Amino acid sequence: MKKNLLIVGASRGIGLAVAEFYDAKGDNIISVSRTPSTVGNWVEADISIPNGIEKVLDAVSEQTIDALLFMGGVWEKNAFTDEYDFERSSYSETQAVINVNQIAPIELVKGLLNNLRRAENPRAVFIGATSGLELSATAEVAYSASKFGLRGAVHSLRINYKNEGIGFTTINPGFVGTDEVLEDIESGESTGLIPIPIEDIVRAVNFVMQSSKDTDLGDITLTQKYES
Repeated sequence: MKKNLLIVGASRGIGLAVAEFYDAKGDNIISVSRTPSTVGNWVEADISIPNGIEKVLDAVSEQTIDALLFMGGVWEKNAFTDEYDFERSSYSETQAVINVNQIAPIELVKGLLNNLRRAENPRAVFIGATSGLELSATAEVAYSASKFGLRGAVHSLRINYKNEGIGFTTINPGFVGTDEVLEDIESGESTGLIPIPIEDIVRAVNFVMQSSKDTDLGDITLTQKYES
């Protein structure tokens, strides 16, 4: 059966790969991003600000949403490189990271609950990070804080709506083979890193989507490998 999927961050990286996968299956895709998406019905929105979140909710209106797939995320300048400097990270940068990675998912869920309730097996899937796992935080302070916060929010949503049949899942990958990560490897910035293929993230999302409403899927963690 054709599904209505709201995919955040669908213009590049993981979000684009997920959008292309479900578009090829014939599902109805609503793509959310600041830069143009080539898949589905594109909603241009900056979810770091309230007006951007409202724009997304207005675009969805009263239609049934089978899944919110929050595949977007941002991080500090020079994150995951030796050039990252916490002391030079501005207030506005910290705020932007928290707004996109933590506040936007919460507010989108709040605004989409009635849309999700109309679905037969509603799901909300979020891309977290191993940086948000206990004892696994990276040096990037705002990014790690936002991913810890996202996981906490999703756990609470699962508790709040456990009797309504809405599934809430966080997928926590390590380094994924996005264009940025592959460029770092080619430049020698990430020597020995074997990134997680984007296709494996898509498979993890699809595993959640194909699971029955009787299965509660919380955290799913995927880690990268390193050359020995």
